[in-house]
Amino acid sequence: MIVKKNFMLMAGLLVVALIVPLLMPFSRVSALDDQNYKASVLMDYGTGQILSESNSTEHLPIASVTKLTTLLLTFEAIDNDELQLDEVLTASENAAGMGGSQVFIDANSDYTVENLLHAIIISSANDASVMIAERLGGSEDGFVALMNERVKELGAQNTNYTNCTGLPSANAYSCANDIALVMREVVKYPLYFEISKIWMEDFQHPSGRITEMANTNKLLRSYSNCDAGKTGSTNEAGYCMSATAKKGDMRLISVVLGAKDSKSRFAACTEMFNWGFANYDSVKLIDSTQTLDNIPVINKAKNEAVFKPQEDYFVLTKKGENSNIAINYEYNKLTAPISTNEVVGKIVLTDNNKVIKEISIIASNDIEAKSYKDTLHDVINNWSI
Repeated sequence: MIVKKNFMLMAGLLVVALIVPLLMPFSRVSALDDQNYKASVLMDYGTGQILSESNSTEHLPIASVTKLTTLLLTFEAIDNDELQLDEVLTASENAAGMGGSQVFIDANSDYTVENLLHAIIISSANDASVMIAERLGGSEDGFVALMNERVKELGAQNTNYTNCTGLPSANAYSCANDIALVMREVVKYPLYFEISKIWMEDFQHPSGRITEMANTNKLLRSYSNCDAGKTGSTNEAGYCMSATAKKGDMRLISVVLGAKDSKSRFAACTEMFNWGFANYDSVKLIDSTQTLDNIPVINKAKNEAVFKPQEDYFVLTKKGENSNIAINYEYNKLTAPISTNEVVGKIVLTDNNKVIKEISIIASNDIEAKSYKDTLHDVINNWSI
């Protein structure tokens, strides 16, 4: 038996009415008038919509912005319990010998994964990046193969990594669009924001030596809504950046490649953010952290039954535009026991009676069935009444 519930946001009845021309593509225009860069993208995080772009698929060197993919694989490994923050890694001669931006790691010395993440995010350290790469991929080359495989899974069509750092390499390239796809995954991890907000920090070496680290993302101080980003620069790549900013429910991701100087990349990201927030609205229509109430469970013991959507769902609209979306909650006739993460139903979103998205409803905890003792107690109570 399928039970269906319909809801209305605000009125609490049957239909959710929200501003969302959801199936209408936005025009891909440049948000900038004076382009002192080679390529750019402005993406809405919630929907993945590209709001503005310029040369967004052009193959370009991206310098240390490469490390966003290094970070993504690291966060995913931690999330999957394949890597621990307190795990101690020993620096190889290869890792310690990296040039460019670094924290001057000592070969054959021990550092925790958490220390190395701080060095990568705050100081864009090449030596720390290679230490992580060698741990997860067996070698830097092995890790690079994982990087290339992962970005293809994200839909990146114009990226080829040859190292995990972004140091100059003949056949290494990416594009603004692909970087935005990677950044959209990286910002799903709270640890990224926790470390990104650190402005200055000392990197402690086992020998007692200290390397001072300073955050390269100046937008953290000059743009109040910016809470994370990754810079990169080489003679070949120019000045590059991917940054993210949040205002209300709306999070934007900006990418600028090949800017003529450091100020230009920060100015371009700022201008794109301002343009995006001024012209679009984003609303989290389905929140995966919110409990769905009033879903009955037959034969349930006294422990609480908690159900939630499996994922978030955002709607994006140009300011001033409106459309109706109906949200239908459908779930099976539920009987305990039910296991954590068991799918018990779905949320169906429709626009003009056309299904645009289905999201599973899952149990957030184990829901125990009544024991014989519980059942007997209920019978006695009912009989006594």
